Amino acid sequence: MKLHFYGGARVVTGSNYLIEVGQTKLLVDCGLFQGPPEVNELNQLAFPYDPKTINYVFVTHSHLDHCGRLGQLVKNGFKGQIFCTLPTKDLMAVALEDAVKLMSEDYKDKGLEPLYGQQDLQTMLGLIKTQEYNQPIKLNKNIEFILRDAGHILGSSMIELFLNEGTKKVKIVFTGDLGNPPTPLLNPTYQITDTDYLLIDSAYGDRNHESKEQRRELLKQAFLDAINRKAVLMIPSFALERTQELLYELNGFVENKLIPPVPIFIDSPLAIKITEVYKKHQNYFNKKTRYIIASGDNIFAFPGLKFTSTANESKRINKVPTPKVIIAGSGMSTGGRILFHEKLYLSDPNNLFLVIGFQVEGTLGRKILEGIPLVHIMGEDIKNKAESRAIGGYSAHADQRQILKFIKNIKKPIKMVFPVQGEKRPAEVLRKLITSKLGIVAELPKYEQVVEL
Repeated sequence: MKLHFYGGARVVTGSNYLIEVGQTKLLVDCGLFQGPPEVNELNQLAFPYDPKTINYVFVTHSHLDHCGRLGQLVKNGFKGQIFCTLPTKDLMAVALEDAVKLMSEDYKDKGLEPLYGQQDLQTMLGLIKTQEYNQPIKLNKNIEFILRDAGHILGSSMIELFLNEGTKKVKIVFTGDLGNPPTPLLNPTYQITDTDYLLIDSAYGDRNHESKEQRRELLKQAFLDAINRKAVLMIPSFALERTQELLYELNGFVENKLIPPVPIFIDSPLAIKITEVYKKHQNYFNKKTRYIIASGDNIFAFPGLKFTSTANESKRINKVPTPKVIIAGSGMSTGGRILFHEKLYLSDPNNLFLVIGFQVEGTLGRKILEGIPLVHIMGEDIKNKAESRAIGGYSAHADQRQILKFIKNIKKPIKMVFPVQGEKRPAEVLRKLITSKLGIVAELPKYEQVVEL
């Protein structure tokens, strides 16, 4: 049995792991590399394995850095089965269709062939077999698996794999991205009880989030400050999960009169489509949220909220007098409508730029947050004078404290823990803590490293 690391090793993105057991080859995730140009260019390389030889793919969740190259895998000959939850399939259908359109335009401008097209995407979606949480499934004599709720985004899963080869039996767990409970919408992360090998999310391996009370207070204060200043509050937000959580929080602020009336724009066609998917899968919400919905409260609609689907509606936001709040994609300011607003409003020191999600090194969102005086947006150098703030507590990723607790609650012995899907520094900090505090062997894998299980 062998485990190959083809992404997510000392970087946050590009999650892609290959397991060989018996005559079977399977992947866990097939994600896009995202970040600075030298990282993005990895997407254009051929896969380091033959897609035609892969039998199965397990998708932990629908973020592009975990599923964004599935169409490319199909284009290059993959014809096996893909396993994920039903919400993950529905969210991928929306998110990847949007990604294909953007990629087609971007690659055309650069004189490159897109990684894949709409037909590849449709073929890929046809290969998906959806599974519920906590249902043991036997694939063949060598492999059994169970999907567990990761609590990260709607439908996100951890993959428990039970592998048999000859007399050897091995259990390996891929956490995907671990959630940050309690979240406004989702159930808490399922606690794994035992495993031989663990690949664990390390994006926040070197820090802890604010408490849930603190994050709510910080969000409310940002709104109040923008309103009192008669300013523009810009929030680059991930269309998937973060925008829906924000709507939940803002619904509470408005209904309880914790903030004065203010125009709030969701300026993201993708976020609007994804919100409709969330409405479709309310059975995956936690009990509290289901109760609130059952009591008649539409958590995704409240006075002052405006969804702007069309380009003309988006442009009209600029004519709305301040104060106003603009929530738009993309979450790391790497594209989308947020760029138009940043270009207009970043140079005014009265305005606010609020980050509520992880910003990969090299992205525009990271540069703005770090206070780089001049940032390049849509062909122009823009003065970065707006006040920047960040709230880590709204991250959908577990922090250092939660990660260590998750590992500590797994029965010993664990043969090896691999911190993955984090930049080198947080992953290394976490690795040292796993070894020193928990007494478990941990290793930072390298790209293309092979481990004999």
